[in-house]
Amino acid sequence: MSGERTVGLLVGRENTFPQAFIDRVNDAGKGVRAEMVRIGGTTLDDVIPYAVIVDRMSHEVPYLRAYVKKAVADGVIVINNPFWWSADDKFFENVLAQKLGIAVPKTVVLPNRTYEADIIDESLRNLAPIDWETAVEHVGGFPAVLKPAIGGGWKNVTIARDMQALQDAYEASGHLLMILEEFIKYENYARCFVLGRQDVLVSKYEPSLGHFDRYVQGDTGLSANLHERIVRDCLTLNHALGYDMNTVEWAIRDGIPYAIDFLNPAPDFDVSSLRETYFNWVVDHMAEMVIGYATGAQEAIAQTDQIGNMRWQQMIAAPHAPGTARAPVTAGGTTHGG
Repeated sequence: MSGERTVGLLVGRENTFPQAFIDRVNDAGKGVRAEMVRIGGTTLDDVIPYAVIVDRMSHEVPYLRAYVKKAVADGVIVINNPFWWSADDKFFENVLAQKLGIAVPKTVVLPNRTYEADIIDESLRNLAPIDWETAVEHVGGFPAVLKPAIGGGWKNVTIARDMQALQDAYEASGHLLMILEEFIKYENYARCFVLGRQDVLVSKYEPSLGHFDRYVQGDTGLSANLHERIVRDCLTLNHALGYDMNTVEWAIRDGIPYAIDFLNPAPDFDVSSLRETYFNWVVDHMAEMVIGYATGAQEAIAQTDQIGNMRWQQMIAAPHAPGTARAPVTAGGTTHGG
């Protein structure tokens, strides 16, 4: 490609990642320039001036979601794929992970407690009352985890230790679609940054600590074989989901890593929580990825995934051994995130 290519960045309240990322792309000398996107109304005929858009905010702002979907239709690579994320939820992710041979907690998706739309009793004639005893028995009894099927940041997550606490949390869930999940009593916990479906950074993580102390620097405490399996399973999940920017959490019980949370359209990239080592890794690899997409070095994979069949349809079409990846692998306390 000739001429300078432009990368646009959509962000929210985060302060440290945006400028560091823009500077890293602009200083690379690869003919790619990064900038903040500035928009205030978009027509059908508007030309979107970006080769790549890094989207870290449209999951919260509907106008931005409409904008990035038009961008994809116009041939722009959007990280992450807005069409897939719009249809994604944690229950289906667990369905998919299980079919891919990846360990996940036992899970039950529940009818909404209330509805935002104009729903009356006659609208719900297909629904039977929740059999709470059966649901709890399916996930292995108490404690059990109640959390939103779509959401993040550990919001509205409850670890219920008896039936009353579970039903109280469900009553308070409002219009959120909730899942009931097995509580994994873990001996180790990891959170992995997965970028570009090829780069994985495995970090030790302690959810019981405060937000700014959860990433434990240094040794992960994982054996070489377990580390390799986690990397492989991270890549399998992200390849199936078509994600280019994600974090995956693993609760390790009896030597088996259980995928706890892997729907993160805008994972935490702030230096105050990641600390310098992890932050620099994220900034470097994000910059490298978008430069590759903008210049064409990695463009084909991204464009194929953005419009067309979801990759998971192909990946679950043939039998496989549990715990093994279908996709090519080229990777150089409390529990259960939101």
